Formats: sequence, C-alpha cells, structure tokens
Amino acid sequence: MRVLLTTWGSRGDVEPLAGLAVELRARGAQVRVCAPPDEEFAALLARVGVPLVPLGPTVRSVVAGTEPPTAKDAFRLAPELVAARFDILTAAAEGCDALLATGLMPAGARDVAEKLGIRYVYACFHVFGIPSRHFPPGSRPGRESPRDETDNRVLWEQDAQRVNALYGEAVARHRASIGLPPVDNVRDHVFTDRPWLAADATLCPSQGMTDLDVVQTGAWILPDDRPLPEGLEAFLDAGEPPVYVGFGSMAAHAPKDIARVATEAVRAHGRRVLLARGWAGLAPVDDAGDCFVVGEVNQQALFPRVAAVVHHGGAGTTTAAARAGAPQVVVPRIADQPYWAGRVAELGIGSAHHDPTPTRDSLYAALTTALTPGTRARARALAATLPADGAARAAELLLDAAGGEGAPASG
Repeated sequence: MRVLLTTWGSRGDVEPLAGLAVELRARGAQVRVCAPPDEEFAALLARVGVPLVPLGPTVRSVVAGTEPPTAKDAFRLAPELVAARFDILTAAAEGCDALLATGLMPAGARDVAEKLGIRYVYACFHVFGIPSRHFPPGSRPGRESPRDETDNRVLWEQDAQRVNALYGEAVARHRASIGLPPVDNVRDHVFTDRPWLAADATLCPSQGMTDLDVVQTGAWILPDDRPLPEGLEAFLDAGEPPVYVGFGSMAAHAPKDIARVATEAVRAHGRRVLLARGWAGLAPVDDAGDCFVVGEVNQQALFPRVAAVVHHGGAGTTTAAARAGAPQVVVPRIADQPYWAGRVAELGIGSAHHDPTPTRDSLYAALTTALTPGTRARARALAATLPADGAARAAELLLDAAGGEGAPASG
C-alpha cells in the first residue's frame, strides 16, 4: 500500500502528518509527504525517516516579513499553490492508493486524486473552518460580507465565493488541462462531504457543530523522545518551574514587544521566564539569570515541567500543553487561534487573552488565573483523559479505505 500525505502551512500542519506517516509505516505502508521546503520541516521528517517532496515556496518566505501577508499576497500565492499541486502531486501520487491533504486550502489535491482514480481524504485540525449553522466563518482575503449580515448560512456561502475568487480560475484551468470538468464550489469540493478532524474530541468537539459527516480520529501526535538540551535541563533544575512563552511560527503576527511584556508580567508573579525564540525571534530583555531562551525543543518533555504555557493558540501547541497538564494563557492572533483560546477558557485549564495587544498588567491578570492551584488541577485531570491513539486510528481508517474495491476519489 502506498500513501501520499500533503500540506502547505506551518509546523502545526506538518508535524501531525509526520505522526500519521509513522503509524502508516508501522502497518506496512509506503509513505511520502509533500510539504513546504522549509529546513525545519525537512529535518522533522528526516528525523522519522519519511521522504519530503518539496511543494511550493517555503512558509517562512511568505510569513516572516516585518508585516503580515496582504490580500494581494494571498491572491498571488493561491494560484501558485494550485499549480504546484497539479504538478508535484501528480508525479508524487503515481502508483499510490490514497492521497490525504490538509493545511492551507489544498485546492488541486482532490483533482489529482480524481485523475489518478485513487482515494482522496481531506483532513483538518479544528472544526472552526468547517461550514456550520452555529458559527460564522473566519476571515479570508476577498470581498467582505456586509457588516449587518448575521445569518451564518449566508456568511458561509459568501466564504465559498471568496474561496472561488482565490482558487477557482486556477483550479478550472488545471482541471481542463487534464480533461476534467470545472467545479462550482472549490471549498466544498476540497472538503468533501466527509472530512476528517484530527483533533481531540474533548478539546475540539464536533458533534452537532456541522452538517457534514465529520470523521473525528483524535489528534495525530508524533512521539518525541529527544532529550532536552543540557543548558535547559540545568535551568529547569535551578529553581521553581518557569513560565514558557512562545509564539511558534508567528512572525509578523506575534504581539508587538511580547518578550518584554511577557517577561515583566511573569516576573511580577515571582516566576522565572522561558522564552521560545520561534519565528518571531523572541529574545531576553536583559541578562538576568531568571530568563532562558530555547530554540526548537521537545515540548512533550518540556511542558510537564513548566508552571504555565503562554502561546498563540495554534492547534499543536494547545494540544501539547493540554496533554502535558500545563495551564495555558492563549493570546490568539489569526485563523483558528481565537477558537482554541475560547476552548481553553471554557474547560478551565487556563485563560484567554483576546486583546491582540497584551500589556504587562493584562497579561499579569491572565497569568493570575492560569497559575492558581485550581487551574493546574483541572489541567492535570483533563490531561489524564486525553487519548494518544489518534494517528493510529487515522492510519487504520485510511488503509482500510484505500484498500476497498472501487474506492472513490473522495473521503
């Protein structure tokens, strides 16, 4: 059995595919991953022995400027990624039995699977992006919906129109080039009627949230047994657990002056500070010994040893902190991050700082909630209930689906 996994997005989009790939290989499948050619993604996949087929530009080149990407950037990137998928995936999927796509609107992936006659599955890492009568769509480049429009169904229809504006012409042109008819609704074509949700059911419940037949597999966790760096081990052993502050792949989207603001807020609680450099390049504000900076690190080993995790609210970091039983302060910036912030607050395992520009006082207040014994107790209790077999379940489902006779090119 041969399987192709593809994504274009941040580490939070790539690492789950590595976890799924490991489980697929354990069941005898041959696996390849088409993903952005960022060095850290290549290193991540190399660590588990999974070949990386480069797809599109590096993510860092798109998001790591001094300003967030503009709508003009999005309208330039969308057709570029469609073209890359038709080109790269067609070659990479030759001889495969299934193609699973995720990440930034993978328009083009299902079309390649359709042409090759292989099983196609769309997977997402949160329910927030799936059309629903219960909540409106997130923001997307293109014509904005009227401010007085409140009907969620109408808003989702307008979201589909924005997706068509971004990807429709490129998808139609490339489908025609391989003898396929056009599609009316690119978004729903990509999603299928049966998308997979690679998220924990407690952290991200899907029941009743959408009219689609969602298959919730659980989160795809890549086991990590790497030791922590010696310097970090020494810092952790030298005092009480520090507060971790990191914004992952957020670069221009990271809150302004967040290293200084967070350091002052954490110190006001009498806690030490552990800064994760990330793409935002967080750095110490002084040379005091109560602050330590780390690069890419094993969060599975680190998070159980910190007092709290202050972060942007990506699906991966939220899940990692929850699995570690670490209280969280989520400062959401874009996309699904406000959703995860809300879930952390609702579950009582931390606090949501919805103001995108935290101050020393506002972050101090959010930490006050996160650092209470009650919050830590709830976080630890929840951690004990979170299963770790999401990737294994997804691997079994995918191989079963791909092995079915006459398997259609849809999820």
